[in-house]
Amino acid sequence: MEEHVVLINKNDEILGLMEKMQAHENGILHRAFSVFLFNEKGEMLLQKRSANKYHSPNQWTNAVCSHPRINETYLEGAQRRLQEELGIEAELSPKFHFIYKADVGQNLWEHELDHVFTGSFNGEVQLNPQEVSEVRSISMENLEKEMIEHPQNFTEWFKIILKEYKEHL
Repeated sequence: MEEHVVLINKNDEILGLMEKMQAHENGILHRAFSVFLFNEKGEMLLQKRSANKYHSPNQWTNAVCSHPRINETYLEGAQRRLQEELGIEAELSPKFHFIYKADVGQNLWEHELDHVFTGSFNGEVQLNPQEVSEVRSISMENLEKEMIEHPQNFTEWFKIILKEYKEHL
């Protein structure tokens, strides 16, 4: 099934739909969301993208990042992807949104209006192997150290979103 993203202007007004790969090849602004989940120790849940992802395979990123569908709110999309990728439910709170553009390699771009959500999660996950190869929890201190020492192990958008997250919260 062909996936589409919702194209928008900088005011989040819908301009239409486009096949996801085409939007990423052309760097066209579209809707997205990112979810940060924390356990009771304050550690962040990271997922490692599956080796078969068409961009950024085998890289670590936040719990979930994806795109809402045309008739779906940002929150509904985030909750859907938690279920589809990690097999979990979590209560999410909207925190902030911003626009960014990132080169993700292979002549592909993420140009997104990203709505960032946070939530708590302490249970077991049921990974969708098409999407995620593994998960782990990490303290913010250790995450920052690891991102400095091994930036190639993390998705480009996660680096940007984490910086925004620290500035907003």
